[in-house]
Amino acid sequence: MTDTNKNIKEPRITLVGAGPGDADLITVKAIKALKTADVVLYDALVNEELLEYAPENSTKVYVGKRSGDHSFSQEAINNLMVDYAKNYGHVVRLKGGDPFVFGRGYEELIIAAAHNIPASVIPGISSSIAVPELQNIPVTHRGLSESFWVVTGTTANGKISNDLIDASRSNATVVVLMGIHKLAEITEIFKQQGKNKLPVAVIQSGSTTDEKIAVATVDTIVNAVEENKISSPALIVLGEVVSLHPKFQLIKEVYDVVAQG
Repeated sequence: MTDTNKNIKEPRITLVGAGPGDADLITVKAIKALKTADVVLYDALVNEELLEYAPENSTKVYVGKRSGDHSFSQEAINNLMVDYAKNYGHVVRLKGGDPFVFGRGYEELIIAAAHNIPASVIPGISSSIAVPELQNIPVTHRGLSESFWVVTGTTANGKISNDLIDASRSNATVVVLMGIHKLAEITEIFKQQGKNKLPVAVIQSGSTTDEKIAVATVDTIVNAVEENKISSPALIVLGEVVSLHPKFQLIKEVYDVVAQG
């Protein structure tokens, strides 16, 4: 008697962080997971070069979600993830950055557990640290910043997070993800704290060939972003550490001349 179930693989799910965009900025462990994938569900900000690590006969499914493009709801992604695992075997859920930094990764772990599907997580390099770093902007630096905040620019209800208001009162570096469309509102919060001259950088498509940067102050960053035609995906860095960027030295020189005048 033939065992009709012998070719059915055991379902499992691996949440994998793809890093900030550069295909080389992915971990060895993540590559090993991709090489054993039966299905890859990948997000909008994932570099598609990484799909080449998956077996040629594996199924690759785009489930992108980004500003202005919600091709799949989170519920739909959850259902796909479970269905593919049960019917195909090993599902790699490939997510931009790190799965647990505004990636809703833990929600997907809960769904896997609810369906008794073994799941694991492979961390990724978060854009919140890596993208400023690749522009030689440290999130901490002795004498300038002793800590840093990573805050979402837009909450589930579409409003500015109250955490951003708290962060604006500190001396910490503040990194805002998914906030480019609320840049004017964000800078207004810092102006209310008297931080008009605080250095700011806005970096688009960090770590990729499309990377662009605008460096200015809280007072002038909105205009700088418009002049440099910077758009989503982009992150915002507010803090004295941005003054270390070479472009800010030119701004500082102008301020020094004006102050002396």
